[in-house]
Amino acid sequence: MTIQSITSRQILDSRGHPTLETTVHLDTGVSGTAAVPAGVSTGSHEACELRDGDAKRYFGQGVLKAVANVTGPIAKAWQGQDVRDQRALDRMIIELDGTVNKSALGANAMLSASLAAMRANAALQRQPLYRGIQQTYDLPAIDPQRLPRPMMNVINGGRHAAGGLIIQEFLVVPNGATVAERIARGAAVYHALGQLLRDQQLSTLVGDEGGYAPRLPEDSAALDALSKAILAAGYATPADVGLAIDFASSTFYDPATQRYQYGSTKGGLTAVGMGGLLAEWLDRYSIMSYEDPLAEDDWDGWADLTKKLRQRVMLIGDDLFVTNRSRLARGQAARVANAILIKPNQVGTLTETIDTILAAQEGKYTIVVSHRSGETLDPFVSDLAVAVRAPFLKAGAPARGERVAKYNRLLAIEEELTG
Repeated sequence: MTIQSITSRQILDSRGHPTLETTVHLDTGVSGTAAVPAGVSTGSHEACELRDGDAKRYFGQGVLKAVANVTGPIAKAWQGQDVRDQRALDRMIIELDGTVNKSALGANAMLSASLAAMRANAALQRQPLYRGIQQTYDLPAIDPQRLPRPMMNVINGGRHAAGGLIIQEFLVVPNGATVAERIARGAAVYHALGQLLRDQQLSTLVGDEGGYAPRLPEDSAALDALSKAILAAGYATPADVGLAIDFASSTFYDPATQRYQYGSTKGGLTAVGMGGLLAEWLDRYSIMSYEDPLAEDDWDGWADLTKKLRQRVMLIGDDLFVTNRSRLARGQAARVANAILIKPNQVGTLTETIDTILAAQEGKYTIVVSHRSGETLDPFVSDLAVAVRAPFLKAGAPARGERVAKYNRLLAIEEELTG
């Protein structure tokens, strides 16, 4: 049950950029492997993703330095340690890194080892990963009747696609009695949307997360298209399928003028102006959540927006919180947002991820476990979402293998839990 060695290698993510795949080997012959994702629309407060910077290899995006940190200092520190004590393992590498933002070892190196150790632990105990996470962190019992609802990014914009939309993601959130029913509904809407776009002679090429990337006249046209696609698939909003938006507002916020370069207003919109737009869309569409509707450091704007809209819609902090317990605590104290997006690679270890989730749950924030735009076939986030009883799992469109892997894993977990 002790760690004998760690191996790691450079692989490619879904955008063709390098990332890490790491395996923790135990003295019993059991092992666990994990691959880490990478984001393209990243918050400035995220933990450091270590890249090689060698322009001759992968345009500087290589991760051989991170691989060397896994097989070198991390492997040395962990050799002979009990794999069952995940908190101790993660604490060791946090102290070994010694920086606030994981810039010494790299959050990508640290997370690949952390997740692989958890997988090895679960394999040692002959448990599914979600059960291993739940028991390792002494989390409440998993309720098979309350598994995560999928949040499917079916229209890609912003930095995820070249269709011209400013807003980054337009999502559908299917309801239903079971995971199988929810995923079936989401897939039906996705295909109905594709047919609707073809009928209008619009592009059905897809963006980074598998959603369509049509060239539409304005962002609200995407919401109109989704509303029509839901009806065309035979469903109603919001009872059967809800809508959600990830604005990624930091990408179009100008800190110099404190305005959002959005819409037709000359000079852009203030935070109050953005709030007015958000309220208007709530009146027009069946929207259930807004992610990052304001910029990552617009704390005053967030506080005002939360006060006005928190009873009407889920307000998710992603770039705002970056899965960081300290930033979440600041948000809780300021009564900012009412939900948090969870991305383990934003913070660097599984233990820090779990601790942020626990703090959010204690503060009555809704948990949304999420993938990244640069993904792998590793469905770790699906098991994590189930283990922490997250109400939502955000994993992209029901298309592209790296996205579908997460939904297929959720289907398998439901079958295991319900028999």
